[in-house]
Amino acid sequence: MKCLNDLIYLLALIAISPKILYRAITHNRYRNGWSERLGKVRRNFPDKKCVWIHAVSVGEVNATKTIVSELKNQLPQYEIIISATTDTGIQQAQKLYGSELKIFYFPFDFSFAVHRAFKRLKPDICLLMELEVWPNFTSRAHRLGIPVAVVNGRISDRSFPKYNLIKSFVKPTFRKVALFLAQDAEYASRFIALGGRKNSTIVTGSLKYDTAQIIDRVEGADKLAARLAIGAAPLWVAGGTGPKEEKIILDVFKKLKQREKYDSLRLAIVPRKPERFDEVADLITKSGFALTRYSLIKSGQQNIETKNNTVILGDTMGDLRKFYSLASVVFVGRSLVPMGGSDMMESTAMGKCTIFGPHTFNFNQTVRALLQAQGAIEVKNENKLYDAIQKCLDNPQFAKQTAAAGQNVIKQNQGATQTSIAAILNLLK
Repeated sequence: MKCLNDLIYLLALIAISPKILYRAITHNRYRNGWSERLGKVRRNFPDKKCVWIHAVSVGEVNATKTIVSELKNQLPQYEIIISATTDTGIQQAQKLYGSELKIFYFPFDFSFAVHRAFKRLKPDICLLMELEVWPNFTSRAHRLGIPVAVVNGRISDRSFPKYNLIKSFVKPTFRKVALFLAQDAEYASRFIALGGRKNSTIVTGSLKYDTAQIIDRVEGADKLAARLAIGAAPLWVAGGTGPKEEKIILDVFKKLKQREKYDSLRLAIVPRKPERFDEVADLITKSGFALTRYSLIKSGQQNIETKNNTVILGDTMGDLRKFYSLASVVFVGRSLVPMGGSDMMESTAMGKCTIFGPHTFNFNQTVRALLQAQGAIEVKNENKLYDAIQKCLDNPQFAKQTAAAGQNVIKQNQGATQTSIAAILNLLK
């Protein structure tokens, strides 16, 4: 079976190699970590027992925070190592854990790369964040007697039908997973339907509720506000935005600015992907607005523009929460376009009135809970976004009540970390 998997992977790699090459040249992606992706990685403390945590990208890496903290407390004799798939995932892991933990690129699922990685790392348990159940990886771990657990597990509405189409291929792999820790009952039933064992599938809730910090102010936000001359004027922050979405946001902003009472309103756009910063900068200027790039302000290369037609571009990594903490109203992106949504828990936990579009299949359970409690606002299109922003600005009490209800939802759903840790420790025993 592993030979068939390797052949499929090889053909897929050949097919997407032009795309990889293009992104490497134009966006500086896929340039790093190739030896690690081929399994050449070593631990910092090879004499210790080992917990290997894998998180694909930024969102999954962020979800590891409370798990890592608890594992360090309860398993001090273990070395914790973190792998990620994307460049941004690696960068975020390095930001969170620095040199404290071994951080490396996840190996390709070719049998030789997986064999090499397991031989060098010798983990005692593997924790896969959300899903990432690869056939050769899981088979190798199973053969070596190393338990594999899916933590904070989910299979989205979009992914589940695709997995169902190849159920006969997926089922043997899912049967080898020792533990599925699912975010909700629906995700748990999907894991079971695809081959997960019922007695090894537990509903824990989402770790992202636990990692969402219930705070009013973020460290460094005051410095950001000073650099951008953000005073008492209302600030709309559009965070984690995706392609085609920024145009909608700019059109809504332009429409709002045509009314005298919104003359002081300011807008900050923070795209989800760093490689799109230049594209969005160009879009802002073509839309007729003055552009302030925070990266240039931060480095001292640009002076702040305080004109009313200025749009701030958040083109730095790790500052989104600072922007959110200053916002009067937040729009969470990748949701007006069918991309599954960005994380709306972050702004909601900070007590911000949060708006998102209808395409939030990556956060179904959270969206249901927020909307049921009237703790967030869902808009269907550009016109509804305009109406929602206008209502929040015109009725601060409504915005405040919505924000408070949303923050309460986050508080009520916390606790997944302790349930997950208990199950992981039991599995290790």
